Amino acid sequence: MTNTKSNRLLSLDTLRGFDMFWIIGGQSLFLALNAKTEWAWLQSMTTQLHHAEWEGFHAFDLIFPLFMFISGVAIPYSVFGKLEKGTQKSQLYLKILRRAVILIILGMVYNGVLSFEFDNLRVASVLGQIGLAYLIAAIIAINPQSFKAIAIWTTGILVGYGILQLFIPVPGHGAGILTPEGSINGYIDRLFLPGQLYGKVFDPEGILCTFSASAIILMGTLAGITLRSKSTKPYEKITKLTSIGVLLIVLALVLDNWYPIIKSVWTSTFNLLAGGISFLLLALFYLIIDVWQLKRWTFFFRVIGMNSIIIYMATVLIDFRHTSRVVFGGFANIFGDYSAVVLVMGFIFIEWLFLYFLYKKNVFLKV
Repeated sequence: MTNTKSNRLLSLDTLRGFDMFWIIGGQSLFLALNAKTEWAWLQSMTTQLHHAEWEGFHAFDLIFPLFMFISGVAIPYSVFGKLEKGTQKSQLYLKILRRAVILIILGMVYNGVLSFEFDNLRVASVLGQIGLAYLIAAIIAINPQSFKAIAIWTTGILVGYGILQLFIPVPGHGAGILTPEGSINGYIDRLFLPGQLYGKVFDPEGILCTFSASAIILMGTLAGITLRSKSTKPYEKITKLTSIGVLLIVLALVLDNWYPIIKSVWTSTFNLLAGGISFLLLALFYLIIDVWQLKRWTFFFRVIGMNSIIIYMATVLIDFRHTSRVVFGGFANIFGDYSAVVLVMGFIFIEWLFLYFLYKKNVFLKV
């Protein structure tokens, strides 16, 4: 924990908070509204609030890679900044490794390791993937610290991963079979990943998926280098971020004809599409918040974004929904059919108050 607020990029904290909002209650709120209304626009929107079953892309598929992209944006500010102040690389390596280990442990706690039902334990996790993918990406980024070199590394990972998925044969299936059973991701997970697999025969946070996910963190690092540049004017930064974003999206959609966009096995085309959209969102938030200085609306999201790991863990350790029923249950009944919507708003409000208390006390979890 730390009780010291550092100079932070407001657009980055806001975007992180906006991303986390959908995890901690935003999705539930719109699904509850859709269940009680007949608004066509809401029905279309709620379709996007579920993951694509396999191939394809829904807006909710962006939540996790966007968070990883954001963690990459922070690398030039945090890691490069420490190097510029004289911190030894060996110290940073140890810190990054420690971060990965802590996130793996927290991910296992989230998955229920403390129940001691080890036969049913899922070792792979969202937090574990973040920690390991960040470890890979940060070690790569630390050494060149250059936009060009990191771009080459990112391209190499995406191309190499694509070759692995499309051309390396899987026993009993062959090469390029991008199904849960036939993908090389599932084969490697079944061979080497201990514990239960989320998808029974594969895990979306599995071994090869984690390697692939490091590429989107490196994309975020490229965005962070762009934003941190003192020689580039704000609107030039926005133009560069937007141009890269559009290029990646177009490339993903073109390649999708031969190499499908599949989140569950983190295909390179999925990385390209998610990374491209992430570049565009970052450019938009940076323009509105840091360039146009329109900041008042950001506070709600910044409170969430500055303690994202805490609220992610808290949602499984604290029953906010039960608290909402206790506190707002009677009030919700007044609204009849819309009581479920009120209760969802209630637990989002309680979660936010919890984070606001930590914010006021200057308590932030830094891993």
